[in-house]
This record gives sequence, C-alpha cells and structure tokens, in this order.
Amino acid sequence: MKVLAPFLLLLLALIATTYIDRPLPPAELVIIERSDCFTLDPQRMSYQHEIRRGETIYEGLVALNPQDCSIKAGVAERWTTSADGLTWTFHLRHNAKWSNGDSVTTRDFLYAWRRALLPDTAADYSGFFFEIEGAEAFFQWRAARLGAFKPGDDADALWRETEQRFLDDVRVHASDDFTLEVRLRRPLPYFLDLCAFAPFSPVHSVSVASFTHLDANTGRMEQSHGWTKPGFLITNGAYVPTVWRYKRDMRLERNANYWDVARVHAASIEVRVIENPNTQVLAFGAGGVDWLPDVGPEYKTEMLAQRRLYEARHAAAIGVAHDRGAELDETIRVLPPPVAGERRDIRALNAYGTDFFSFNCRPQTTNGAPNPFSDARVRRAFALAVDKQALVDRVTRLGERVATTLVPPGSIGGYPLVQGLPFDTARARAELTAAGWTDRNNDGEVEDAQGKRFPTVDLLYSTASPRYQNLALALRDMWRRELGVPVEVRGKDSKLYKEDVKKGNFSIARGGWYGDYGDPSTFLELQRSTDGNNDRGYKNLAFDAMLDEAQREADPAQRLLKLAECERFLFAEEVPLLPICSYVTVYMYDPSRLQGIREHPRLEQHFDEFQRIGAPSGATSKEHAQ
Repeated sequence: MKVLAPFLLLLLALIATTYIDRPLPPAELVIIERSDCFTLDPQRMSYQHEIRRGETIYEGLVALNPQDCSIKAGVAERWTTSADGLTWTFHLRHNAKWSNGDSVTTRDFLYAWRRALLPDTAADYSGFFFEIEGAEAFFQWRAARLGAFKPGDDADALWRETEQRFLDDVRVHASDDFTLEVRLRRPLPYFLDLCAFAPFSPVHSVSVASFTHLDANTGRMEQSHGWTKPGFLITNGAYVPTVWRYKRDMRLERNANYWDVARVHAASIEVRVIENPNTQVLAFGAGGVDWLPDVGPEYKTEMLAQRRLYEARHAAAIGVAHDRGAELDETIRVLPPPVAGERRDIRALNAYGTDFFSFNCRPQTTNGAPNPFSDARVRRAFALAVDKQALVDRVTRLGERVATTLVPPGSIGGYPLVQGLPFDTARARAELTAAGWTDRNNDGEVEDAQGKRFPTVDLLYSTASPRYQNLALALRDMWRRELGVPVEVRGKDSKLYKEDVKKGNFSIARGGWYGDYGDPSTFLELQRSTDGNNDRGYKNLAFDAMLDEAQREADPAQRLLKLAECERFLFAEEVPLLPICSYVTVYMYDPSRLQGIREHPRLEQHFDEFQRIGAPSGATSKEHAQ
C-alpha cells in the first residue's frame, strides 16, 4: 500500500490536469477580453467587463434596452411609484427561476441588497444603495460597531442586532414572496436605472448563505467565494457559467430555466482572455473569434483609417440608409465586401465617457504657494487656448467628438446640448490679462504686476498609455505658444499618479470619467464640493446649491433643464476641468457575421442578443422541456 499510494496520487493528478487542460467544445460565439473577471459576485463587481458579464448571468428587477437604454421589465413584470416619487412597489413575475429551478423571490433581493450595505462585503457601489431611506445610517452603524469590536465580544449577538436593524431601519420590505416595496430618502428620477445596474441583482440566498460564517474575532460576516465557481454558482440571467479557468477562458451556456429563454440567441459562448493587444488582433484575424470589445494596439488608428476608406466608397448607400433610420451595421451587412486597403471588421463607437484634464482649484499648492488656478479666469484662459480638434486629428487619431462639456452628447434622452468654451486664443490671452498676467517686458512670457513670472505649470499624466503622454506634450506646446507660460510635463506610473492626484500634488492632471447610470448627475456630481471623486479640490457653494435645486425639481423635463444650466455654469464660467473629447470604444467584429452590437453611447451590449449570421435563433424545444 505504501508503494501504490504515490502512484495513485500521481495518476489522479494527471487525470485532473488532463481534465482542466482539455479543450472546450466549440461554442456558438467566441469573445475575447483583455482581462478576466475578478469576481462573479454581483454586489462586488466594479469593472466594465465584469458589469457586462454580471448583466449576462444575473437579472435585476428591471433591465436596460440596449438600443436606447430605456427601462424594460426584468424579474419585475410591473411596478408603481407613489405621487411623491419616494415609494416604489415592484411585482415580481412568478415564472422567474434560478438556474436550479428555484423561484426568484423577494428574499433573494433583500439578501443581496443587505450584502451590498454591509461593510463586511466590501462592495464598491454601496453608496448607490444609500438612496434607500435608512440605508446610509445602517451602513455607518455597522461600520462603527465593527470598528469597535474586540476579540471576546459576542459576534452572534451583534449579527442578530444587525439583521434586526436592517429589517427595522432600511426601508426595503417584502409583503410577500413576489412584492417588494422600496422607500427612497428623496425623489430619484434615475432609480430604475440603478435597479438595472449589476450590483442591484439578486443572489440565490440559500446557496450564498451556505458559504458564509461569522468571524468570532472580528464580528464580520465572512464568505468563501466558492459559491461563484461553476458547479456551485446559481444564476437567474440568460446564461450560466459552466467552465471558468481564471485568466484563460469562461464558457457560458444558455440558462434553460431563464423565464425569457426563447429570446436568447446563442446556445453557448466562450469568453477567452488574451492580455496582449497584438495577440488579440492576430487571434481575431485567424478566424473563429466573433467580437473583440477593446482593441488595444497603437496601429488601430491605421485600421480605422481603412474602415473610413470602406465607408467613403459606400457613402451614398450609407447616407440613404441613415436617412431611413437604419443602424450602420444593418447597412454594412448588405454592402459588397472590402477591397484591398479597406476593412469593415473594426469600428469606433462613441462611448459614455469623457477624456479631460483637471485643474487644481485649491487656493494654495502643496508647497504653500498661491495657486493661480484657483482663479476661474486663469482656468478659462487655459481652456480657450486649446485646439481640441487638432488634438483629435493629430494626437489621439480615433475620430473622437471634441468635447466642451462633460456629459457626452446624445447619451441621455431629453437632455439638451450644452456648449462650453470654444477655441479662441485672443480671448484666452484677454482672460489671462484680466487675471493679472501679461507679457510686460516682451520676452514671450507673462508676469504679474510685480514682474514675477507665471509659476511653472506641473502637468501630470499617467504612463499607463502613450495617449496620455502625447496629449500632455501637445497641451504643453499649445500653452507655451499661446499663453506664454512655462509648462513641464511629469509622467508617473498609475499608482503614484493616483496618489499625487488625490493629494492635489499637481497644477493640471489628466483624468477621465465613464458614467455609471443614465443621468447627467453621474457626471455633474463629480464637481460637488463634498464628492469623493472631486480630485480638483473645486469648491463652489453656489454650484452645490444649483445641483440641490435641480435634484429637488419634481418635473423631469425641468430637472434636466436645471442640470443643463449647472453644466453650462461649470464649463462656460467656472471650468474646474478641461474636457478634451468624448471617449470612443474600438470594437472588432464583422457585421456580415455577427449581429446584435448596439450603437447607443452607453454601449450596453447584451450577450443574449448576439447572433452569428446563419446560426439558429432562440431556444430549442428540448431546452423548453427541461
């Protein structure tokens, strides 16, 4: 026996290795991601590709229609709201099932939302749940009690008190298994949009609870993440992960118990992880890959130029189709294939985000010196001196839309177009003169009334991408040339860059923001004096009051107009940051082979709508019978 045991162990190890490394059977669709999901726990998701995966395997009370990002029914088949906009009542459909056949009930939502409100869970989006009455106070109470907890204290008693406080104080209650009532602390026009966000998804409460335990030494509810692994994970969305080999691949199979399974196109999807952007493109070119959602190589600008040549050759047909309201992919799908020097398998789509540079608006720099950028006239001067079209044409070269404000145009229904400052060098110099800075001795540099030169501008960027350095260098040259100010660029790796930005150790620093939900406030709240993402140190109580007034406005149309005035005030007068352009996301896919990619700037791409041209659509009768 002593002789056989090592042999048996080796044999078992070889069998396990063979099982793990065996090639997956061909999937109906193949997608390549640059990085793997860190988690399949919806309450702990934060990255864009994780959120997209979360919306694939889970379904919340409602969902977003990817065509226009309007709200559509999810687990809740209908809902009502009170006249004051504070109380929402959701009626869950009785045919919503988990992948194991269990009904999706209000208990699963209560359990999931409580997890999001526990500091124990370390959820990035706990703050979104604070809009529920009593939620923020509950979170703070729990955090304070855990902070004061000492070994020897009664963890079970604290947990029982926590459960009771959630039931008593957080205004989300279930009158039965299929009726959920939520009371908000203020009217929130975009509450349904939040409910469609992956962190608001339910979890299968029974299975998740089986992987949790109380830590007697800390009082925290700890969890093993084993419940998120294939074989244990129970989902209620269109797909179920059946294989997950971290940093390698994930296989998604159509969830036969999903209430709307007849609408789900692909029976199986393989998501491969390839970190190298050049290798990604090569894999796509080799065939067998349907969608590459983040094209990374620098030569993508040349690839996009080839796409523009293809569109230019067919401009007449594309224009006619556009006038009929057809999406571009619908037109491309029926056009002749590309000729030499053209391509149609790459596309830049406007995204729900804005590239910008932040001004340090604090009264003093980190070394205690007066900060010229605390003066809005100086900030306006620097903004007016930037030729953004030149930056887009010669530096970024991705065909982005120039931005003068923060909210991407056309991304939010009913929100008017707001204009910020144009490119105007004469006005830029006039603003700088009004702030007390002018070239008094004709040496090409501006000085103050005492003859002191403008302080050297510390232009900070992250070295994570050549794009950031190239933009910083171009801005440096524009400001030196047009304003006569000394500018020095300073690149740091991502971690040190973030530390300097948080500390205010910069004059101007690169930044960017993607909206989290479909409302202008997801961008405008960044400038609130108390916002944790206000890295600029911008404080204007008048602007805070304008935001508050807009948020109190009950009429939806008037509220959007008031938010638009907030944005005009920010970017025509105050200019706490310098918008450069709306982001674009570069995809690779061939519209003659794949349909289901949507064009709305929020880029809600739902896997259940993807279909390879010529592949069968919807669930089979066998799947319905399972």
